[in-house]
Amino acid sequence: MHASKGDRLLVHGRTVGHGDHVVEIVEVLGTNGEPPFRIRAEDGHETIMWPGPDCVVQHTKTVRSHTTA
Repeated sequence: MHASKGDRLLVHGRTVGHGDHVVEIVEVLGTNGEPPFRIRAEDGHETIMWPGPDCVVQHTKTVRSHTTA
């Protein structure tokens, strides 16, 4: 799993009644974009996280594969 500062992490709910939530990656603490990540939740809480298989990185930078004229 690779991420950059500013990317978002979609954390899928693991139990009934707990929906998905999105957190912002504010710092990448591992090497080459690897975990752990310092993340900030919508309520402002910050923590260090090692994402599991229930998480998906949403990259903020999009790469253009080609341009159309």
